[in-house]
Parts: sequence; C-alpha cells; structure tokens
Amino acid sequence: MFAAYRRSFIKLVFISPASYSLTFSSTRYTKIMPKKRRFAAVEAEPEASSSSGPGLTAEQLERIAQNKKAALEKLSSGLTPLGFGESWRKSLSAEFCKPYFKQLMAFVSEERKRHTIYPPAEEVFTWTQMCGIQDVKVVILGQDPYHGPNQAHGLCFSVKRPVSPPPSLENMYKELEADIDGFTHPGHGDLTGWAKQGVLLLNAVLTVRAHQANSHKDKGWETFTDSVVQSLSKNLSGVIFMLWGSYAQKKGAAIDRKRHHVLKTVHPSPLSAHRGFFGCKHFSKANELLVKSGKSPIDWKAL
Repeated sequence: MFAAYRRSFIKLVFISPASYSLTFSSTRYTKIMPKKRRFAAVEAEPEASSSSGPGLTAEQLERIAQNKKAALEKLSSGLTPLGFGESWRKSLSAEFCKPYFKQLMAFVSEERKRHTIYPPAEEVFTWTQMCGIQDVKVVILGQDPYHGPNQAHGLCFSVKRPVSPPPSLENMYKELEADIDGFTHPGHGDLTGWAKQGVLLLNAVLTVRAHQANSHKDKGWETFTDSVVQSLSKNLSGVIFMLWGSYAQKKGAAIDRKRHHVLKTVHPSPLSAHRGFFGCKHFSKANELLVKSGKSPIDWKAL
C-alpha cells in the first residue's frame, strides 16, 4: 500500500473512487483514507452515545422481525422432512433448525439403513397432508405407531387396507356404533376419511422399528409432537382434544382449557376399554361442541 497526501496549495491526485475518498482536517497535510476505514469510524460514533440517542422505531423493529422470520424460513426449508405439509411447515419450521430435531432425523436415517422402520419415510408425516393446520377441529392423541407390516401410515390408530383393524380400533368402532346413529363397521381400518375432515390423528412417537414397540421412544419425537400440540393450543380456538389414557392425558396437560375443549377417558385398548371408554360418547360430544362453536360436525361414518 502507499499513502497519498493533499498539501494546502491545489494539487490534483487521481485515486479510484471505488477505493479511496478525500477527508479534511485542520492540519497542513491530510491523508487520503480508504472509505472502509473512514465509514467504520463514523458508524462507531452513534454506538458510543446510544444510551442518550433515540432507539429503533416500531417500523424498524417490525422490519427486523420480518427479515429474521424470512431468513429462518429459508434456512428451515432446506431441512423440511419428506412429505411435510406446507401449512404445517410454516407453523413448525422453527423446530427443524433445533439440535434435537437434527439429531432425531440423523437417528431415524441411520435406523433405516440397519432395520425395517415403520411407517415408510414418505408416510411419517401423513397427518400434515390430510388438511391444513388451520382446519383442525378434533385431535386424537396416540402413543406409538403399529410395528407390523403394512400397518402404520402416519395416522394414529389407523392401518392401511386391507389390514384388519387392531383391537383398540375395533373398540373405537364398537363405541361409534353405540354413539353415532347409522354408524356401521367399515370393514377396514383406514381412518383417512376422518383426517381429511380435520381430525388430527397424531402419535407422540412417529416411527418404530419393526416388531419392537416403543423402540424409538425418547429419541426426540416427543419433543417435536409436544410442539405440535402447543402450536394448536396457542394459535387455534375451539379444538376438541380427545385424550384417551394416562399417556395422552399427560401429553395434553398444557392445553389451554379456556380456548379449547378436552374430553378424557381411559384408552380403548382391550385392557381398559371396559373401565370407561365404552359409553364415553366422545364422538357425539365432539360434534355437539363443534356445532355450538359454529363449525361443521365430523361425519364419523365417512370412512
């Protein structure tokens, strides 16, 4: 580098304007400083007196918040799991950037290399594809995906056709036959018809190793699905949460009861259904609550 100076009498010095600019002082000779250094000095001055100067305006703060949100969405878009519904991604994208979620995705990916994992990767988030997050009316919480072939497909209690309905679902059908006029056993266990109407069928854990129940427990899924429940509780209103069994009731403990309706009973498993699930009438009660809040009821027969 070299240093250039301007004397008190006129002397022309040509320096590229992209790199240097003239500065002035009371001294006899003035050094021509690089723009970058001069600007750094100027910008540092307000910071020193920021305690006495005005803060950012509301508009500036809002612009900063919007830019931060946009940057986060751009970052998370590259981390969005396969088959994740768009409306759900916008609400839950902040989770994708968190260390626990990255570790969870790495764990599941490694598990798929070594074992058979259910459901298939493209069906883990089926529950986000059935309806938009803003259209959720009823939430049924499950615990763990079915671990047999061709059963789990991303909706709790639901199985792919032509697999026979598991025992808990059979008991749900029995309660429906007693509770909903005209309901008859559909002859299959696919609950997609409910999901498309706004019934969120969400397991606490979303993957499982074949023939090993709860094998993906405590790997991070619970944290993620907690955030799903919290998002629904915070951002929607008038949702009916069906909490069957102690596990679901514990997971739903933080639901805002002032904004939503919570229906609780025992799990429909053959081990407990006779202790309160039969006769709970949750399906008709949910429809009554939906109608009272001005929403259309669920057609539980549409399977």
